[in-house]
Amino acid sequence: MTADKPTTKRAERFRGQALVARVKELIHQGNVRRIRVKNDEGHTVLEIPVTAGVVAAIAAPVVTAVGAIAALAKEWTIEVDHLATPEKPEEGTGD
Repeated sequence: MTADKPTTKRAERFRGQALVARVKELIHQGNVRRIRVKNDEGHTVLEIPVTAGVVAAIAAPVVTAVGAIAALAKEWTIEVDHLATPEKPEEGTGD
């Protein structure tokens, strides 16, 4: 069993094809753990778990689904769980 890695959340708002383009970009980033697409009322419409080994297999159908829902509302919010990056030590410390 593996321990959960720390994540950070970020939310962004998009319309139409900008939503599709951003989801494609997020899937290919590599440091994204989960993407949630929410409508303008805040309800989750699509939740995409992103795993490094499955990215190629899920990208095409997910992007197709996002494209279909992009036309249904004026604005969408993408909530993204990113893997937290380890803090870098400050320069000038140490030897």
